[in-house]
Amino acid sequence: MQLYNLEFTEEEIKKAVAEDRLLSMEIEFSRICNFRCSYCYVPEQQECKGELSRDEIKDVLLQAKELGAKKIIILGGEPSIYPHLPEMLNFLNDHGLEIELFTNGTGVDAKLAKLLAELKVRVVLKLNSRNREIQDRLAGRGGAYDIIQTAFANLKDAGYPSDDLFLALSTVICQPNFDELVDMWKWVRDQKMEPYFEVITPQENALDNLWLAVDSIKLKELFVELSRIDREQYGWDWEPQPPLVGNRCMRHQVSCLVTATGDVTPCVGVTIPLDNIRNNKLGHILKNSEVVQNLKNYREMIKGECRDCDKASECYGCRGAAYQLTGDYLASDPTCWRNQKPE
Repeated sequence: MQLYNLEFTEEEIKKAVAEDRLLSMEIEFSRICNFRCSYCYVPEQQECKGELSRDEIKDVLLQAKELGAKKIIILGGEPSIYPHLPEMLNFLNDHGLEIELFTNGTGVDAKLAKLLAELKVRVVLKLNSRNREIQDRLAGRGGAYDIIQTAFANLKDAGYPSDDLFLALSTVICQPNFDELVDMWKWVRDQKMEPYFEVITPQENALDNLWLAVDSIKLKELFVELSRIDREQYGWDWEPQPPLVGNRCMRHQVSCLVTATGDVTPCVGVTIPLDNIRNNKLGHILKNSEVVQNLKNYREMIKGECRDCDKASECYGCRGAAYQLTGDYLASDPTCWRNQKPE
């Protein structure tokens, strides 16, 4: 029986925390996107001003590498329509950095799929439903399902997934797709892909679309069922705990986010600008941030039920959900079923 999906060893994480180093970094090249997802963390905007230049992006990527980052996770906006994506992918590869790309598939034509395969980019394709109507509704535009399917076909033609070409499907858990998620999980597994299922962080668009939310009891039942299926059918052993199915979010120990305009934040959910890379170097920002130090020292700083939870040594809930719903990034995670008091 294999333990599931822990990206870095506990020893690597402890060492990085002690030395104020990174193991990964998330970055937005641009916030321009052609989808209008009903759950998106990015505020609605008509135009994107003041975004980082290619040289500024390259500089902060090298700063992350100097701080120990092994992996760069590219978010958006939609990276596949960023006009300089091939240049940036080659730059990262030339500097020995592992790449993970989250994409809705729009720009993943045969040419880009071939490049992604050549550079062994870990691709995470966003697919929230295998039902065309539901997928298009969640993406906020018609034709989204077909775009994703075309990208999927191009990636398969390029050799994804395989032992050295990682392909995952990113799926948000919500009311419209809830009844198909068990079957979808098994389909992803059978396709030799990785399922990235996660609870929606209640921020920006998601706060305007509360009909998406799934209550904590139903979430628990889903997590427990997927854990059973993985254990009995696929040989993976993991403990059900939100917000990520089969994984645990400890990113604040070893990662951060640099937005398209250069703000440094702990993650996409904890939207507290620590500083901007146009003002200070990344290492200076992280080392001198009280927020970052508090999150690294979470066992002493966390509050409420999360502090006393029997999983506190290995989980601190979703800090993004805590911040967005309470205004306190150290508060107990209101969305976790372990924190629900009986009525």
